[in-house]
Formats: sequence, C-alpha cells, structure tokens
Amino acid sequence: MHQSEGRDTVAEMTYRDQLKHLLLERSMRFGNFTLSSGGSSTYYIDARRTTMSAEGQVLIGRVGYEIVSQSGLEPTHLGGLTMGADPISYAIAHRSHLEGHPLDGFSVRKKAKHHGTGNRVEGGLDPSSRCLVIEDTLTTGKSTLSAVEALREHGVIVVGVLTLVDRSDNAEELFREIGLPLLSFFPVKELLDQNQR
Repeated sequence: MHQSEGRDTVAEMTYRDQLKHLLLERSMRFGNFTLSSGGSSTYYIDARRTTMSAEGQVLIGRVGYEIVSQSGLEPTHLGGLTMGADPISYAIAHRSHLEGHPLDGFSVRKKAKHHGTGNRVEGGLDPSSRCLVIEDTLTTGKSTLSAVEALREHGVIVVGVLTLVDRSDNAEELFREIGLPLLSFFPVKELLDQNQR
C-alpha cells in the first residue's frame, strides 16, 4: 500500500476518510478561542470552509446520504438553522436525488422575517413531513433545539438530529430527553486523534 506522509492516497481512502482529511485541512484551527456558547476552547472548527467547498459538497452528499439511509429514521426532508445547516442539507438532498430516493431540503431562520410570508421555516413542509435536523458543529445543542422547536411549532414531525461534527459533552442525552436520536459524521475526538498522528 502506497502512503504519503503516513496517510493513504486519495484513491485508497473511503469517502468518509477523504471528508475527515478535508475537515482537518480546511476547518480545524488550534489556539485559544471563544465559542458561540460562551465557552473557551483550544481548537475551533470552521465547518463552512469544508461544507461550502466543491469537494466538501460531493463528500458530504455521499457520506451523509449513507448515514441517513442506514439510520432507519426515514426522513422526507432535511435542514436546520441557516446558514450552518444549509450546505450540508443541500449536499445530501442532491445526492439523494441521484440515488433515486429524493429528500428535500429546508431552512430555519434564527428569527421570523418581517416581510413577505413572515415564515421562520422555508422549504415547502407540510404536516406529514418527516424532518431530520442538520447541524454543522454541535457544542451545547441549544441552537439545534431552537430549530427543533421552530419545526414542531410549524406542525411537522422531527425524527432526529444529524451533525457533521459532535463536539458536545452531553447533547446525546439532551436530545434523547425530547425523543430524538443524535447522529454524527464525526465525533470531535476522532478528528483530534487523527490530527495528532
């Protein structure tokens, strides 16, 4: 097996491995950071540098669709708080169409808009919609809970939460308490461990 700098060549890596390496190269930063939750950390994940890249879109679509299709949750729609969730949701939605099992996207605004329809939730949802809430980086889960609450107020079924990176300590328990499973592409420990190799 040919390896370059201790890493597999792209041809030998799975899509998930490729996505992990892309996150490490584009999105992981080390230093002293203040998080949106108010906490501090020695690392920061700017997921958008990966999720908004062309390569990231392809890999997220492939890996995310696989996670969703194997979850047993059977969503009809996926989305979350704009803007972190948007590129992830749309990448998976695009892939789902290519796979012949289309899942539509939606977006949840932080606040309802004050013009037009005044909607906080956009995306053509109806009461039968089964929504998987997407997050880019999960820390406390509070912003994700806000999206869940907005969707439930909108009258749709929320089936679970999927995050690109789970850096939380207890979010799984938080979501379990409201009847939602938490899925992730990567626990943050996996990224940190890989970075130290």
